[in-house]
Amino acid sequence: MLRSPRRGRMALFAAGVGAIALLLAAVFWRTGAAPWLQAATATKGATAQPTAVPSTPAAAVATPDISAGTTPSPGPTRVNPNTTQLVDDGKVIFRYDTFGDEAFWGGALKLNQAILGSSQGGTGQGVSPKTALDVGLKVDMDALPASLVQQLKANQVNLDDPATTVSLLKLNSVVGVRGLFDGQGNLVSMGITCALCHATVDDALSPGIGHRRDGWANRDLNVGKIISLSPDLTPVAQLLGTDVATVQQVLAAWGPGKFDAALAVDGKGFTPDGKTAATLIPPAFGMAGQNLHTYTGWGSVPYWNAFVAVLEMHGSGRFFDPRLNNPDKYPVAVNSGEWNTNNQPDLISSKLPALQAYQLSLPAPTPAAGSFDAAAATRGEALFTGKAKCSSCHTLPLTSEPGWPIHTGAEIGIDEFQASRSPENGYRTGLLKGLWTHTKGGFYHDGRFATLNDVVNHYNAVFGLDLTSEEMNDLVEYLKSQ
Repeated sequence: MLRSPRRGRMALFAAGVGAIALLLAAVFWRTGAAPWLQAATATKGATAQPTAVPSTPAAAVATPDISAGTTPSPGPTRVNPNTTQLVDDGKVIFRYDTFGDEAFWGGALKLNQAILGSSQGGTGQGVSPKTALDVGLKVDMDALPASLVQQLKANQVNLDDPATTVSLLKLNSVVGVRGLFDGQGNLVSMGITCALCHATVDDALSPGIGHRRDGWANRDLNVGKIISLSPDLTPVAQLLGTDVATVQQVLAAWGPGKFDAALAVDGKGFTPDGKTAATLIPPAFGMAGQNLHTYTGWGSVPYWNAFVAVLEMHGSGRFFDPRLNNPDKYPVAVNSGEWNTNNQPDLISSKLPALQAYQLSLPAPTPAAGSFDAAAATRGEALFTGKAKCSSCHTLPLTSEPGWPIHTGAEIGIDEFQASRSPENGYRTGLLKGLWTHTKGGFYHDGRFATLNDVVNHYNAVFGLDLTSEEMNDLVEYLKSQ
């Protein structure tokens, strides 16, 4: 390799400085006169800063005994302003940003016309608030004027009139749904946001109307039925390479709380035994420290946000995953070119950092006092980390596995169908925090186990744990306490 004379001189100079540093280190190490140097060399990779030599003898310098269980105080918490801004921006994006997907939901599927109904210039009977609530849509009462809240409490609002739904959209109060209006106040299009599936309300006013709960899985939401309200499902049929009748059959099979994200890339609407291929809508909270975001380990939080925003919500932006460029496994993604999407303008990529920051800021909710047997939960925790061997995969306190938490169906005693749809061909170790918030619809990715007792029974049999009925009950109470 050729070297310039200047680079040669610089190398010699660096070598000389290095030799002097080593000599000084040896002298100070032997005399014990420079604990500051020892501390500096122990900070691997840190940028060197000018440091005053302490006048106190080395023996007098107090050092926290970490091995004894004490931890140095980190001092007062100072949140980076950039982090605070990211979380604040992410909250707005999560709740209200459509990423331009109104071009699909309003423009292509014409769902705004279905909402209006023929009486308001649309098509069909229209979507009343009662119908909207019946299909699992939620209303944010904090977005409503106080006078309207009082009218709702007094049953003075006509919830059977689609015009009321339009008014709620104008107030931007329907969680996860945005109405677009012209200068005369006419509903001309509509779009959806992340909050549609991953937020709900606390029913403080009435069922389906209350204060927002961001990150909670909306297990009441019947996505298939909502899409079926479209006057024109031709765009969906064309994407999947099938007919409208088949699309309607697939959507009708989903039911409340389920959605099939993989359908848009592999076209598989049903399992080999004829059941829906849709999976339960998961929560979006408690993801801090977790590597993979989905039941079957497709990717990280920003990966999945991009996947959903572009391929599922049909927003305008960039998505790239060469793993999907596989005509045998992902024929829809290959035929549509969605594995390498580059829609302009890109309304998504710049928002992924803030969206991720907000999601990671959402902790799993704490169960209410009295919702579980505390004494049994304490015994269950000992079983969780001991005889039941749960913590061999569900590492505490993460309740998942640090690193790459993927397992085959055979390892956990189930079929491989949903795993085989993932690029990683496996199931992610499930997150256990906040289980009590999404018991509706069952457990596992497809709700195959109706209760936590069924889950524990399954593992007791698969792994031969020999748990007694009392021990299994204690384990369930511990899971309810998470």
